[in-house]
Amino acid sequence: MKRVWTPGVAAVAALAMLPAGTALAEPSAAGCANRNNNTHEKLLECVRLEGVRAHQAAFQRIADANGGNRFSGFAGYDASVDYVVDTLEAAGYEPEVQKFDYLAYEVVGPSVLQQTAPNAVTYTEGVDFEPVTQTDPGSATGAVTPVDLQLGLGNTSTSGCEESDFAGFPAGNIALLQRGECTFELKAENAAAAGASGIVIFNQGNTTAEDRNGIPAVTLTANNTSGIPVLGTTYALGVTLANTPGLQMSLFANTLRQTLPTYNVLAELEGANDDNVVMAGAHLDSVLAGPGINDNGSGSAAILETAVQMRKLKPQNTVRFAWWGAEESGLVGSTNYVNGLSDAERDRIALYLNFDMVGSPNYIQMVYDADESGFEAPVEVPAGSTAIEDLFESFYTGRGEPYDDAEFSGRSDYQAFIVNGIAAGGLFTGAEVRKTAEQQAIWGGTTGAQYDPCYHAACDTFGNVNLHALDINADAIAFAVLTYAYSTESVNGVPGKKAPGNVKLPAPAGPEGTVGSDGGADHHDAG
Repeated sequence: MKRVWTPGVAAVAALAMLPAGTALAEPSAAGCANRNNNTHEKLLECVRLEGVRAHQAAFQRIADANGGNRFSGFAGYDASVDYVVDTLEAAGYEPEVQKFDYLAYEVVGPSVLQQTAPNAVTYTEGVDFEPVTQTDPGSATGAVTPVDLQLGLGNTSTSGCEESDFAGFPAGNIALLQRGECTFELKAENAAAAGASGIVIFNQGNTTAEDRNGIPAVTLTANNTSGIPVLGTTYALGVTLANTPGLQMSLFANTLRQTLPTYNVLAELEGANDDNVVMAGAHLDSVLAGPGINDNGSGSAAILETAVQMRKLKPQNTVRFAWWGAEESGLVGSTNYVNGLSDAERDRIALYLNFDMVGSPNYIQMVYDADESGFEAPVEVPAGSTAIEDLFESFYTGRGEPYDDAEFSGRSDYQAFIVNGIAAGGLFTGAEVRKTAEQQAIWGGTTGAQYDPCYHAACDTFGNVNLHALDINADAIAFAVLTYAYSTESVNGVPGKKAPGNVKLPAPAGPEGTVGSDGGADHHDAG
């Protein structure tokens, strides 16, 4: 049900919105560069949409000059790292570029899926099937064995999640698996351990939603060690294959996996309390298919502009910004970073804020659901995370901006932080899920279209952004980072200082409740 928003209610006062009739000029770009943005009002005056868009434009130029993408390990990503480093250095930071190696994935030509018995059928790549990201290359031919399938609406498939699912599996056969419950990587590795020569894995079909019926947009991750080809298919094709007696198939994954160097970028403002670190991060890489200007040039650009406009701040807590590499290959850069910290270094991190897709063109505003009001989290939610959710919800409420829940799933760069007990939160405007009529009535846009119609596609370009969503979320990001730069007491109990200025936040209005059990899942849903 659509909530009625009344301008001027309660503490809309603040959030850097001028009272009616006030005619104060915003500072010029030079004015922002020369002043200490040490209040919410000042910072939000200077974190402007045009600044965020300038960074996105730079990412687009980089992709255009480097094969159309900014994929980790490739030239477009390296140039993106250089741009972030140069921008930070010009603002007075001393950024750290952290190198690591990872298994990069590339599609090098057409893949093949054919039924060879009981009759011959050749399926169409991009319509019926695709290689699953991070599959090993290679071919397989032979009989097909279904593994613990559950068909029909409402199914609770756990196909391939347990080694026992493969009891009696004929070695050398192709495994027919179904999405559900656990990661594709675990399913593939269990199948390989049982002797499967290849895998066809179809979508779950437990709901009528497109993301549970089309070709699954998932990854095996760069940690995949199955060693066999894996193709993903639609639910409809999976049902057909499951009901075909005497099924034999031939498949070929025309892909490449190679170890390449890539990088994280980190920059920080040292605080009076250097033992209490506030982190904000976003992945810098795109998928191989396109330039990634919403996914995730939006989050990367927003935190970059926040960092630039906070450069003169003398914070109470140390503030550390991060741009992660190889997120699209399985959260590799952020995981590498957190796993490389000592226990003492991890203990210094008060909280982590994650911003992955914050300007989707057919957006809805979502906040990671730490209090599990809309979703039962599939992970343990660290203490303090609910306070972060509340802050973002109060910000949206003060701006008269409706919002909803995004599942606190751990399926973006906050995963490595939460598994180490570090409080986390973030924002998300949606990926491949289709907008409902109810959501269109609240946020506008187009019913039946994906939140991001160019998700993981070549058309994720400079024009693939909703400017209102990006503008609001850039402000929300800056607001949260500055809030915690002064005090994280609401999150981890460490006293800080009251932020200068007069900002007062209203209580959260509450989520709209439109999302449902999987519409808000983060876009790197592997299960």
